[in-house]
Parts: sequence; C-alpha cells; structure tokens
Amino acid sequence: MVSNMESVAKSSEHIKKTLIGLSTIEIQEWCIKNDLPSWRGKQISEAIYKQQVESIDQIIQLPKNIREKLQEEFNLSNLELSKEFHSSDDVTKCLVHGGDSQVFECVLLPYEDRVSCCLSSQVGCPMGCKFCATGLGGFDRNLTTSEIVSQYLLLQLRSKRRISHVVFMGMGEPLLNYNNLVKAITILHEEIGLSLRHITVSTVGLVPQIKKLTELKLPIHLALSLHSPSDEIRSKLMPVNNRWPVKEVVGTMIEYQKATRRKITIEYLLIDQVNDSYQEADAIGELLQGIPSIVNIIPFNYVDTENGFKRPSNGRIEAFKNQLRLNGLTVTQRQERGHDIAAACGQLAGEHSGRFARRLEKNLFTVR
Repeated sequence: MVSNMESVAKSSEHIKKTLIGLSTIEIQEWCIKNDLPSWRGKQISEAIYKQQVESIDQIIQLPKNIREKLQEEFNLSNLELSKEFHSSDDVTKCLVHGGDSQVFECVLLPYEDRVSCCLSSQVGCPMGCKFCATGLGGFDRNLTTSEIVSQYLLLQLRSKRRISHVVFMGMGEPLLNYNNLVKAITILHEEIGLSLRHITVSTVGLVPQIKKLTELKLPIHLALSLHSPSDEIRSKLMPVNNRWPVKEVVGTMIEYQKATRRKITIEYLLIDQVNDSYQEADAIGELLQGIPSIVNIIPFNYVDTENGFKRPSNGRIEAFKNQLRLNGLTVTQRQERGHDIAAACGQLAGEHSGRFARRLEKNLFTVR
C-alpha cells in the first residue's frame, strides 16, 4: 500500500512547469539541454508572447516531435477562468485561479486613446487596509510570474485592440511579491513589447522594497497609496504606517523619483470627514513641495466595512482638489469604471474569502 507521503511525492513529479513566465533565454537553455538548436527557443517565445498562441499545439513552426516533447514537460499556462463579468461601461473583469481554486481577479479597461489592464500580484492581500475589499478577504499566497503574465494574455484575448498599459493595482501588495513582479515586468517589456513607461506599480509603501526597486532604475511609474499625511489617521486606515510612517515612506518615494526621473503618483482615497479637510490638503502640499509628482484623487468606492466609511459629496471633493492646487500640486481624479461589476478601486474581492472558491475545469486559453 502506498503511503500518503509517497502519493504526494509521485503526484508532484508529474506537475508540469509553465512556458508562460519563462524568458527567451530560459527557453533556449531548455532547447540546448534537449539537444535542440537555440533558435528553436526564439521560435517558441515568439509564438507565446508575440503571436499569443492558445496552446502548445498551435506553435506550428515546430515539428510535431518537438511539440510533443514540450507537452511532456510543460503546460502553456496553469491559469484557469472561473467567471467573467462585463460592465455597462465596457469593463471586463475575470475571476481566475492557478489550478488550486484560490481565486483572484484581473480587469480589462478600454479607453478611447488606449487599452489598459489591472493585474493582481497576490491571492488576497495581507496588508489589512480598512477601506479595501481585497484586504478584508484575507491572504493566501503570492502569484507566480506565470500567473501574473498569463493575466495579461488572458485579457488580451478579450480585447479587440492591443493592451498598451498595465497597472499593478489589482489584488495584493505587488512589492511583497518582489521577485516575481520584477520578472513579470521584464517579460511584459522584453518579450511582449510593452513600454516600461506604460507600466505602473502601486504600493502601500514598503520602504525596503522601494529602495530595491530604486536601485534597478527601471523607468516604470511608481504610485504610493498615501491616503493621509497624518500618521495618526494613516495608521488607523493602513496598519503598514506603524512600521514605515509618512515622512519615511514619502522620503523613499522622493529618492525613487530622483533616481528614475519619473514623476511619483500619490494615490489619495478620499473618505468623507476622515481625510478630506483643508488642513490635510495643506499638509500634502508641504510633503511634496518641489517634488515632481501627481496627486490622484480616488473618491471612496463603497466597500462593506465595519467603519461606516462614506464617499464625500462632489462639493467636498472639488474643494479638496482646489486646495491641493492652491498648494502648487498637480491634481487628477481617477476615472471610475466598472462599478456595476465591483471592478473599481478597492472593490476587487469577488469570491475570494481567504480560502477556496468555486472553479470550472477549463483552461483560460480555451474559454472565451
């Protein structure tokens, strides 16, 4: 009789790796290891990332015996679609998982002048921000590089136009999954061909990881979820502030700006009677004085919390924005999309509740 441990060991031997998430160089190394010319690796990577084939069988540049050899070792992707939603304003939200039923979300956002997508970096989120549905659902794990890149390819299959912009503002704190995040960005840029300047990473403010990112000097856009210039208020909203308070994290963002020459974005969730006073607008002005930056205002999108948070009136929103401008700041307001399918900022939770959610036995590349 085979023991449970032996069964697990035997089953793990048959778990296939994924092609999506590998660089051209890594695929070429596999080719050389299997006595194939390295240029076959280039063919494979171009089929995956440029032609965006939906199965290994579709890599018709390869002889059948090589395709069969690939299929023995690899899946194209392990990402599977659980559910798909379409909003009244042309937003598509997909609930997906990596074969383990731990559901996460990605969003397709078409605009008149571009197509953007919002990708997740974790299943759930451990940061515990009091206004965010993802954090309220708990945390399971980091996503693999393959799962991150596969979200982009899944959404591209659903877009009539090329997705040119990527924002890491989905489920999770991207910088907690630093290595997989950086590799995914590299693949999006080097293999798929996205401009690094069209990639945005949003963070609650993990100082050590921001410093690591600064050393890379990648010209990506870094956005800080600030939400209050006051340590007292920010700590109540975002537990991370107890570890890295406002001045420290903003100072680290300023170092990033100087190293990359990219404007930093300060994301500011506006909550009625919590962080929307003139005094707070003035304090933000002092923090960012002389720093190339943009303050992006995000009026609170309803999330069922125990705190009773409310969206400010339009009058209070405009007054806060005007006060920021009087402090010499560049101010924008987040264009709100996908409310009717819970795809707006802070609302990504779907069926994720810290553990397993329903799944369908279909691969993302065969589901339309």
